[in-house]
Amino acid sequence: MSSIILFNPQSSASAKPVLPMSLLAVGAVLEGKHRYVIVDGNLEKNPYSALRAAIDQVPDRPILGVTVMPGPQLERAVPICRELKEIYPRLIVIWGGYFPTQHWESCLRSSFVDIVIRGHGELVLLAYLDQLDSGEEDLAAIPGLAHRNPAGKPVTNPLAPIPNPEELPPWNFDHIPVAKYLRNTFLGTRTLGYHSSYGCPFFCNFCAVVNMVNGRWIPQSAKTVARNMVTYHNRWGVNAVEFNDNNFFTSQARVAEFAERIMDLDMAWWGEGRIDTLQMYSQDTWRKMRDSGLRMVFMGAESGSNETLKRMDKGGKMSVENTLEMARFMRSWNIVPEFSFVLGNPPDPEEDSRKTIELIRQVKKVNPDAEIIMYLYTPVPLAGELYDEAKAEGFAFPNSLEEWVSPEWLNFSQRRSGNIPWINSKLRNQIHDFERVVNAYYPTSTNGRLTKNRRVFLRVLSAWRYHLRLYRLPVELQLAQKLVSYQRPETSGF
Repeated sequence: MSSIILFNPQSSASAKPVLPMSLLAVGAVLEGKHRYVIVDGNLEKNPYSALRAAIDQVPDRPILGVTVMPGPQLERAVPICRELKEIYPRLIVIWGGYFPTQHWESCLRSSFVDIVIRGHGELVLLAYLDQLDSGEEDLAAIPGLAHRNPAGKPVTNPLAPIPNPEELPPWNFDHIPVAKYLRNTFLGTRTLGYHSSYGCPFFCNFCAVVNMVNGRWIPQSAKTVARNMVTYHNRWGVNAVEFNDNNFFTSQARVAEFAERIMDLDMAWWGEGRIDTLQMYSQDTWRKMRDSGLRMVFMGAESGSNETLKRMDKGGKMSVENTLEMARFMRSWNIVPEFSFVLGNPPDPEEDSRKTIELIRQVKKVNPDAEIIMYLYTPVPLAGELYDEAKAEGFAFPNSLEEWVSPEWLNFSQRRSGNIPWINSKLRNQIHDFERVVNAYYPTSTNGRLTKNRRVFLRVLSAWRYHLRLYRLPVELQLAQKLVSYQRPETSGF
């Protein structure tokens, strides 16, 4: 029986405690077969010391499994894993998650990552640990594994099938202090995360999920999800849930049944969906969602250009007109739409950004409570028209982890890079200035600390800029940010 330390590196500058669902899911399949502990960098004051203490308790062959997202997690995972490998040369370091799935070659070119698990890793990790225990060394036989061949060259096996979350064992919450993950958010005073499905049936070519699931979507049943919500409510007093599924609303029948089953829990909830999918829902389903506690839905509006939406391979019936209609429609149900936009798309980033800014203004006009999340377009390693156009502009991903954790590429990972070839500094500043103005004129509804008087102050201060479309150099709003500390949507409770 192997022993593995599952490590969740700190995922934000504030170390916001977010339930380590990926590690709970991995740990669930290891129960009774392999020993594991979870070390969460969002909770530990010194995760490096906590990891060393955990490794020292393994008598023979220590194994470290690390979940890695681009950005802050990658920035912290690299130096910690490097130092641990130097101190414990026999330590087997395994990386999994979004970043290693996409950039497995860069990971395996380092001296401190031994194995990469690509895609959903529960059964892949179990197969690898079983193989270690049996003494076999046929890494090429495990789907979903990337490794070094005998010549030391990084190679990858085909991705493993997506596991069915309905058939996976339940998470063992005894491995973590659940009470420390309860947060006070826009949704409720005791908010906790959950993940009820794997994958997404769409092929948007700017989304990292596509490479992992190839159009598959496999959910837990409404009955299972509702049963787990009852556990959340009864065991920890949870009164709000964030569903972190890539596409929670794929099936209207599942959502309607789920809403019916939790109607009496008095539990608010949030999830991510598609505009065109939700537009196909019946009035009865919307009524059930609202009455069961749905407070906000995150949706990818993406662009104010129908031409860009086509190049994104959004699929379905996505259009600028649909976004505006959804903004109007959700206001009538008193459910907040949270729209994300990707600005600066090639081949004409200036025109794309202009159209998107105008759409954001129209959205705010028909629904002032709509939340607006703005990103700069950054490619993912996936064939598609936008990626091809980015490469034509001279774009290329780094080859090493050392380059990935440089300030330039860390900013890129968080979609705020200052060195994207097709977005010049003038356009970047225009987008940033507009973002500051619109967030002052329409302060986010998710900030409960922003009083009515402060909202009025911000609106008056920014009104002339917003109405005249004079966004450049809003220094007075920068000062207001320091004085009033108004919260922008991307730093809200979610």
